[in-house]
Amino acid sequence: MSARRSIADLSAALADRAESFCRQYFPEGRKQGNYWQVGDTSGAKGQSLAIRLQAQGERKAGSWQDFATGEYGDLIDLLQERLGSVTLKETLREARSFLGEAPCPAAPRDTQRAERPDAASAKRIARARKLFAAGKPVLGTPAATYLQGRGITRLGPALRYHPRVFLRQGEDDPDQPRRAPALLAKITDKRGQITGCARVYLDPSTDGLATIERPKRILGQLHGHAIRFWAGAGRSDLIVGEGLENTLSIGTALPEFDLASCLTATHLGLFIPSPGIQRIWIARDNDDAGRNASIRLRNQLEYRGISCGYLVPELGDFNDDLRTFGRDALRRSLLGAMKANGLEIEDG
Repeated sequence: MSARRSIADLSAALADRAESFCRQYFPEGRKQGNYWQVGDTSGAKGQSLAIRLQAQGERKAGSWQDFATGEYGDLIDLLQERLGSVTLKETLREARSFLGEAPCPAAPRDTQRAERPDAASAKRIARARKLFAAGKPVLGTPAATYLQGRGITRLGPALRYHPRVFLRQGEDDPDQPRRAPALLAKITDKRGQITGCARVYLDPSTDGLATIERPKRILGQLHGHAIRFWAGAGRSDLIVGEGLENTLSIGTALPEFDLASCLTATHLGLFIPSPGIQRIWIARDNDDAGRNASIRLRNQLEYRGISCGYLVPELGDFNDDLRTFGRDALRRSLLGAMKANGLEIEDG
């Protein structure tokens, strides 16, 4: 079978599962009739990009168009756009993994190639590094107040605060960007190199999130990377979670563990661990997106020889559990789940 034919077959197979594909890679979108609508190829909220779910006449399932930019294509094209700066080979491997045909490990050569950003990505990464460097430690700032208001006491050098970060109110805001306070979080690759900066815009008058469209935004590159929090002593275990607050909620209850926050369910499924990790605890949200992403990640990790266990909250996410049941109850629940999966640890 030729490479061209293989790509065509994969595209057709993805089209047969177009709705599942959209729910996996574009969870911020929503179904509207025979289309899945989302903001753009990065998966942002909105309606500019439409993906056909079922064939109609000569119009094929899986075809898509971004009416804001004029871009269009099939689901292979869209998957490559969604993953960011990766090669076609890696995109096809990701497609096969989604279809259940094969695990999706990243061979060392491919990983190195994927981590070489193009010019546009390099500029975004440079901006992210500059922004994070301009931040200051979070203690005593509105960022710490925001996290503590959610019951979180696990902080660390991966977090900083900046009182005046550029901000647009929404995707279609015609005005010049203003500045607003934000919690900054350093996104790093498996070698510890900064690839991005997460921005959580805050409203100091309420000690909560800013009341804007998408108060949580990412600058730089997230694919395969995460926000990492080290416990101080080298461990072979790592807890990998979705959202920043949810991961830090687990860290509040289990301060002795290293953490990695992937920020979204989609990126949880794409996480690439650092060398030396022998076991990963996948801390997902209690929903379909979290379950699907955790299964994908486990398939990839087990292919690499890394053992896995699942951590699932009783409520919607771990911050809900922390605020509802308290730190001690969450710790008992997490340790109970770990011990049930064979982890020997003393609860001091």
